[in-house]
Amino acid sequence: MTLLVAELTMPTADAGRARRKGTPQDRVWTIGNQQILQRPLLALLVTTRCPGDVILRVYDAARSLRDAGIPVIGGFHTPMEKECLDLLLRGTQPVVICPARSLQGMRVPSAWRPAILAGRLLLVSPFVERHRRNTAELAGLRNRFVGEIAKEIFVAHAPPGSKTEASCRELLVQGRRIHTFDLPGNAGLVALGARSIAPDAVAASLLDCLQRKPLPACAQSGRRSR
Repeated sequence: MTLLVAELTMPTADAGRARRKGTPQDRVWTIGNQQILQRPLLALLVTTRCPGDVILRVYDAARSLRDAGIPVIGGFHTPMEKECLDLLLRGTQPVVICPARSLQGMRVPSAWRPAILAGRLLLVSPFVERHRRNTAELAGLRNRFVGEIAKEIFVAHAPPGSKTEASCRELLVQGRRIHTFDLPGNAGLVALGARSIAPDAVAASLLDCLQRKPLPACAQSGRRSR
């Protein structure tokens, strides 16, 4: 079955943020159920360089997010993110994948097709047709795009001086909420303003933040969840 690429105009606020961050325009291209974008989404970022204690907790966190039915958005490009996607697709909650390239001409993996046809998986890209290869520059723009349209952001780890840390710093300056594991290796990220969460309380804490309106407790940077 052929999966069609559809065009979608972003809401005004999202489009304005996207232009400021350098994404190509106020339109995106999608494959799948566009209605998922109306849900409060959790951005999941897992850098390639993760300490061993973080890696073990990432798997547990992905399972807990799946079991809690939390809609997750991400690039799912790093090895750990791919493992998380595999776990998430075994659940029933919505998932949004944002490739760091155009959707035109992209081969959709067969493992994704059942979830797309079931209406619980959406592919979305802000990149025009000429961007047919993943690049480091497009990955950076993609991560910013993901951070802008998600309601909450969870970063498993951001090595000091890394591009992930730089992206987190930029999003925090914009007032975006970032959460991370309450582990010694994430002290630098918490010092920047991220909110630490006990590893065994990730899903419950993030679900609470996603459902709150307004989110007074979640807005306090550097605060650990109870």
